[in-house]
Amino acid sequence: MNETSFQATEIRYSRNNKSLTVAFDDGESFVLPAEYLRVYSPSAEVRGHGADERKILAGRSHVGIMKIEPVGNYAVQIQFDDLHDTGLFSWAYLREMGEKHADWWAQYLKDLEDRGLSREP
Repeated sequence: MNETSFQATEIRYSRNNKSLTVAFDDGESFVLPAEYLRVYSPSAEVRGHGADERKILAGRSHVGIMKIEPVGNYAVQIQFDDLHDTGLFSWAYLREMGEKHADWWAQYLKDLEDRGLSREP
């Protein structure tokens, strides 16, 4: 898949549920919790600079989103209420996050457990 394979047609944040709904031009739609978006942010802070450098962020269960800014017509930049705001969430990355949500979330929970960490602050 390349970056122009699909376009987001709607991005809607629910403060009550702390989740972002992303709809795509092929009719597919995903609900992505803010915590999930935060711990899998495409920023260097989280991803590191290589495949083996991904950081495991603990204590983000209560994180929310303060602002969502469009970046051209291919991505958004999200400012979380823990003040993290680096990393661009491209349409392709948001789509991948939606498609792999169950697997990635299970891996995150396992990573926390393996390190004796918690989702709670």
